[in-house]
Amino acid sequence: MRIDVHFTLPEVDSAALAESTTVVIDVLRATTTIVEALANGARGVYPTTSAGDAARLAASLGREDTLLCGEQKGLKVDGFDLGNSPAEFVEEIVAGKKLVMSTSNGTRALSLAAEAQRVLVCAFTNLGAVARAVASDEVLTVLCAGRADQFAVDDALCAGHLVNRIVEDGEGLCELNDAARAARALAKGLSPDRAFLDGTTAGRALAELGLADDLDLCGEVDRHDVVPVMLDQAITLSGAR
Repeated sequence: MRIDVHFTLPEVDSAALAESTTVVIDVLRATTTIVEALANGARGVYPTTSAGDAARLAASLGREDTLLCGEQKGLKVDGFDLGNSPAEFVEEIVAGKKLVMSTSNGTRALSLAAEAQRVLVCAFTNLGAVARAVASDEVLTVLCAGRADQFAVDDALCAGHLVNRIVEDGEGLCELNDAARAARALAKGLSPDRAFLDGTTAGRALAELGLADDLDLCGEVDRHDVVPVMLDQAITLSGAR
């Protein structure tokens, strides 16, 4: 297996993803929220790159069973039903619903990955499930959403733990690019506990907004045994379509 990790979106050539399985990571918070929503019964998540696009798509899908969710500058968009805090996406609210989502970084990363052969959504909360799902792939690209096109250590740490699981549990040799090697080295010395996440740039920004409690759930490793897969711009659980 060849594993390429990319720490930021600008370094990725979307056309080059066509022959790979691509895993998208945005720990704080979009991919964690998507995992939580689908694990709690949401029918599907539809990522968009702007709040305006999200509102138009939700209207076309039918607002009677569609929720608008997402954030701008970390806070819920005015007029949206939900923000981007994973704890909001409980079964009583999202079960059976279609969710149209727009976020600052994660949904942009998902849009960039759309040309890949297969697109999976990963967070710490479903790390093991994703590692198992990609174990037999020949080419794997791990795309970190980052923060405003800059490196985000929380995403890099998640990528490193994912690479570690694949390498350590696999039977064949893995060829890693430099970023994958660096992410793996990072993961060998760090875990996503609250103290670590508190110290990240994204974690501090959430704390300033009064959203620091999100960090507890975002750092909960293997909370769910689910694999969200994006196909035709809709993210559902593997096998659910």
